[in-house]
Amino acid sequence: QVQLVESGGGLVQPGGSLRLSCAASGTIVSMFAMGWYRQAPGKQRELVATITRGGTTNYTYSVKGRFTISRDNAKNTVWLQMNSLKPEDTAVYYCNARNIFPPLEVWGQGTLVTVSS
Repeated sequence: QVQLVESGGGLVQPGGSLRLSCAASGTIVSMFAMGWYRQAPGKQRELVATITRGGTTNYTYSVKGRFTISRDNAKNTVWLQMNSLKPEDTAVYYCNARNIFPPLEVWGQGTLVTVSS
């Protein structure tokens, strides 16, 4: 019943920007934490950024200063603003939402971000 709908991926040149969005539907309360993970070919999936209901954020070091995560608790929606994109940012980006009480974790289907000239 709970689903994550992602959008915003695409092809951009180095130095460009993209804004990813993810909306959770079918929930009765806002999710405790929402965020983004990414997986490049041949690499492990890694955390990019997360944000809690209270607004606490966490970023992987490589994106600090370039990416910004935000959310709307009422809409159960999370965004990832990506600036100064680099080729090494190329990956499939997955939205994630989790709740502690009641326990629940949901993953999006992924959206491809390609940074190339």
